[in-house]
Amino acid sequence: MNNKPNLQTVRNYLLQLQDDICENLASVDGGDGFLEDSWERDAGGGGRSRVLEDGVVFEKAGVNFSHVHGEQLPGSATAARPELAGRGFEALGVSLVIHPRNPYVPTSHANVRFFLAEKPGESPVWWFGGGYDLTPYYGFEEDAIHWHRTARAACEPFGDNVYAKYKQWCDEYFFLKHRNEPRGIGGLFFDDLNQWGFDRSFAFMQAIGNSYLDAYLPIVEKRKEIAYGERERDFQLYRRGRYVEFNLVYDRGTLFGLQSGGRTESILMSLPPLVTWRYDWQPEPGTPEAELYDKFLVPRDWIQG
Repeated sequence: MNNKPNLQTVRNYLLQLQDDICENLASVDGGDGFLEDSWERDAGGGGRSRVLEDGVVFEKAGVNFSHVHGEQLPGSATAARPELAGRGFEALGVSLVIHPRNPYVPTSHANVRFFLAEKPGESPVWWFGGGYDLTPYYGFEEDAIHWHRTARAACEPFGDNVYAKYKQWCDEYFFLKHRNEPRGIGGLFFDDLNQWGFDRSFAFMQAIGNSYLDAYLPIVEKRKEIAYGERERDFQLYRRGRYVEFNLVYDRGTLFGLQSGGRTESILMSLPPLVTWRYDWQPEPGTPEAELYDKFLVPRDWIQG
């Protein structure tokens, strides 16, 4: 079991992943494509941000690569692992959020990342993390089943219980405690992955990154032409508020980026371009909007039905 991290190999993969995802999303959108913005971080490192705004299919899509380093991990990275305090670090990853224009197309998020924490005279500590989740506004059971079956297929070569473990972690992580509701229908979430050794852990991270488009694009293609009106649009903007709340209150990646002095524009590119909040709004029973709460924003084994 190889336990020696190869940072350059991870970097090369992540840059290629960003290229592949942007190329495919731009093709589906059919508009002007992504704007690219390379940036440098004063404290060390930088990144390559790509944003598609006001597209034909995607109202906003952000796909960000970053590779930052510093002399000390921020508090968001050491809160659960205080033994890492004081170590220098390198953190690199690809993170993306897609906000479609059509309310019948769900928002999606994906992230894969690698951390390396080092201290003179001690062995390096490293781990992989990532995953993806789906946030529908109007739910379709067949889409949820496809999303989770694709996630399970990516996990299967790595063990019988891997999908179940990381699906549950995703359900628990993408949960708005102050609303007592999940962000969406979940997917996969993993972190602190190093017990398989570097090669196998890296292979798993690649399997998750590579399966994202297989999980998401068929749903986009199926739903992007559905007619909608002001009612559906209003509900989409209202539900986007939950996305903003989670990202600003709970999301580890957002907190890490802000605490480590990352580029704010790139960190907050995950936020939707338009969003609304309403005071104490509740959907009418029996409506499609109520169905989202009753059938989709509940813990569920989507593969078994």
